[in-house]
Amino acid sequence: MRKVFKILGYLLATLALLLLCVAAWVKFTPMPTYAPKSLPVVIPTDSAALAVGRKIVEVECTLCHLGDDGKLSGRLFSKPDDPFGVIWSRNITQHPNKGIGTYTDGELAYLLRTGVTRTGSWMPYMLLPNLSDEHLGALIAYLRSDAPLVQPSESDPPPAKYSFLAKALVKFGLFAPKVQEIKPIETPPATDKVAYGKYLATAMLSCFKCHSASFETIDDFTPENSPGFFGGGNKVDDPSFNVVLSSNLTMSKDFGLGQWTEDQFRLAVQTGQRPDGRILSPAMPRFAAFSDDDISAIWAYLQTVPVLENNVQALQAK
Repeated sequence: MRKVFKILGYLLATLALLLLCVAAWVKFTPMPTYAPKSLPVVIPTDSAALAVGRKIVEVECTLCHLGDDGKLSGRLFSKPDDPFGVIWSRNITQHPNKGIGTYTDGELAYLLRTGVTRTGSWMPYMLLPNLSDEHLGALIAYLRSDAPLVQPSESDPPPAKYSFLAKALVKFGLFAPKVQEIKPIETPPATDKVAYGKYLATAMLSCFKCHSASFETIDDFTPENSPGFFGGGNKVDDPSFNVVLSSNLTMSKDFGLGQWTEDQFRLAVQTGQRPDGRILSPAMPRFAAFSDDDISAIWAYLQTVPVLENNVQALQAK
């Protein structure tokens, strides 16, 4: 019997040593890198395309990358107690060393499609996998423009300090780029309001990401597969890291937009004013650059989204 216990002790000690080695590997080895690539992309020069690029930047990019200097120079992206660590968004101005000034157009296209930088690191929040090729080119054109937001900034945010959990998820391949999903994407015709509205809300913009159940369970490539799709309740930080729950944007008459009008919806997303006069949280970007036709298309699409009876107000009160 003593021999059995001795063998069992050796096995447990070996297992403990293996676990310690794995933990040390996760904690102390560098994060994995991925092969940087270049995608073919057409960069437009007309004013209409630049206007599209500006719309995307003002809603999508500024939310995470707007720095104290009023440029896309990066900022603190997560709270110190965030389970994934302390993360800073990067400088994406035209600075040649601290920003994206030395990227080729193709490298920028790959970064925006996959989050993989030209040095092989991965930035999963810089991910627009369903943006059309046309609008991808327009976005890059704006980042190359003379707009004040993108002019070179000397800001150099510190590297991320990832938590053990974040490192483990990435190193074990549970959280990694999906580079195999890249394919040509066309812009839906604006005349098809529902299709175009879906494109705006799930491809050009990140509406579904904030307004589904959780950032951890969203499906970037097939948004409608995200749990709680447009039902709200996701925990979203405003710029001051105050946590709010995203609203239910389905047509629930009790808990969503079922009793709103299109004009009320347009006013809310363009200016931040709700029908009851209250102002939306600063966590909700304002779509002032988007036309009434754009907002009308999003509204038309939301009419088709399956209704979820998710009482976000009750959850927020807890």
